Amino acid sequence: MESVRRKPRSDALRNRDRLIEAARKILGQGGPEASLEAVARDAGVGIGTLYRHFPTREALFIAVYRHEVEQLIEMMAALETERDVPAALRSWLHALVGLVETKRGLLGTLAVTTTDDSKATFVEMSGRLTDAVGKLLDRGIEEHALRPDVTADDLLTTLYAVCYTRQPGPGWKPQVIRLLDIFLDGMTTR
Repeated sequence: MESVRRKPRSDALRNRDRLIEAARKILGQGGPEASLEAVARDAGVGIGTLYRHFPTREALFIAVYRHEVEQLIEMMAALETERDVPAALRSWLHALVGLVETKRGLLGTLAVTTTDDSKATFVEMSGRLTDAVGKLLDRGIEEHALRPDVTADDLLTTLYAVCYTRQPGPGWKPQVIRLLDIFLDGMTTR
């Protein structure tokens, strides 16, 4: 007899979404208050509900990361029709800095050890981000708004390098965005 998978109840889906948002906010900031209990409390659920949805810290980390990447990909789809390609690219990269900021906090708080599942997720999500930004770069190059010698890999490598060479703390995000803006200005041909 085949087992029939039921569709999750709407309240369970809402709880899952609230847990992901709470984890992004609390664990993404790191610090001593960043516990799974605090995540459950912020989401308005019990710790058992958190573990039902995310049986391991890694599962929670991957869910938050995947959610953030999906939002960036949706944002890029909306930006693809923008007339000003460099401005659209700048908006998207500023949002990507937010993902890196969250990921840094999550890594510090969760002490995630990389497993084959998480490696596969990171490779998949990285490829999707590269594809998303590559389309906008290609359009900017076709319109002669961006230098033709910069690739999506170049752009993302630079972003990650700038993000990870700056020490986290007050002023981190504005410093990173300022440096990225300088880099983007150098890519713009107009």
